[in-house]
Amino acid sequence: MDVTVAIDCMGGDRGAEVTVPAALEFLKSDPGVTLILVGLSEAIDAQLRQAGVKPGSRLQVRYTTEVVAMDEPPATALRNKKDSSMRVAVDLVKEGAANACVSAGNTGALMAIARFVLKTLPGVDRPAIASILPTLKGQACMLDLGANVDCTAEHLLQFGIMGSELVASLENKDRPTVGLLNIGQEDIKGNEVVKRAAELLRTSGLNFHGNVEGDDIYKGTTDVVVCDGFVGNVALKASEGVAQMFATYLRAEFNRNLLSRMSAFFALPVINALKRRLDHRRYNGATLLGLRGIIVKSHGSADVFAFGFAIRRAAEEARSAVLAHISARLASLQKSVA
Repeated sequence: MDVTVAIDCMGGDRGAEVTVPAALEFLKSDPGVTLILVGLSEAIDAQLRQAGVKPGSRLQVRYTTEVVAMDEPPATALRNKKDSSMRVAVDLVKEGAANACVSAGNTGALMAIARFVLKTLPGVDRPAIASILPTLKGQACMLDLGANVDCTAEHLLQFGIMGSELVASLENKDRPTVGLLNIGQEDIKGNEVVKRAAELLRTSGLNFHGNVEGDDIYKGTTDVVVCDGFVGNVALKASEGVAQMFATYLRAEFNRNLLSRMSAFFALPVINALKRRLDHRRYNGATLLGLRGIIVKSHGSADVFAFGFAIRRAAEEARSAVLAHISARLASLQKSVA
């Protein structure tokens, strides 16, 4: 299936210096994708000239006059910058000119703009940030990772449905397992919201595993991990901190003395394999799930390699018709409740 993806070229720490080269590289790897580069003319044209590439049928350009800054208040970006690269890229999805949008820009502004322009799917109260994480068994989808600090049990149920349908669509799994992140596996653990959410998930028709704890995320105990945005964001940032600490300690130990440096030389193949396996850039791209359109948020510090994976995620979700699957499951749930 051929799909079109709009790229907010001005988002992220380095803007077009990363996004445009990543887009050009991705076009080489996927002949079924058309990309629309959105942003300031001077920034985009400079990168295209440097690469010796001109726009064509599979590489289109939409110029804008404004940029949403990384530290800009979401309300300001929404109200005052209607010709920003971020807003126009989302508008292209709304208009049907693009099947998905990718941005490395201001997360709060992107969520505000996307929610205002696209609106939420029927049956979804709040969009959630969903991302794929590596596990001992492959990978798992975790949501919410920061969009909703305070959630009701019904919100967590909706997250479970959306996450389950996302995994089912992308990985061709009939009934992905869903776990509810809690401070213990027992039913009596957790606050009242989590206990109620467990009841709803258990009777939802999903393949609900039950409560899972923090260490279950990376064990791969379930295909989907559901939590509110406060817990999810803390868990994610803590995991990133541990990974950075481990890498720092490993480098320090291998550089401690001549013998350890020699050991590092012989261990280099294993070290490189481990780095490839845990390379966070391969998991770049979080989905703003629950909107009437596919919006993928890249990490602001992503390099060309990482941003390419965010584009790939957007294209995969567009091809898998994940929004239709989520809508169908939510409609089925609403009928059963009525």
